[in-house]
Amino acid sequence: MPKMKTHKGAAKRFRVTGTGKLMRGKAFKSHILTKKSPKRKRNFRHDGEVSVADTRMVNKKLGRA
Repeated sequence: MPKMKTHKGAAKRFRVTGTGKLMRGKAFKSHILTKKSPKRKRNFRHDGEVSVADTRMVNKKLGRA
């Protein structure tokens, strides 16, 4: 069997913490920022956790099957 390759698009978007959680960047933070409140924009800076429903797929893409 050949080695399983990491999906490079996923590798750039997700990271694994020391405890094994999957982290992702927040959406809606790149443009049309004038109508968004400063508090909302500030909260976009922090990473979010990948939902339970998506963890299996993301782990597979990262080669952590």
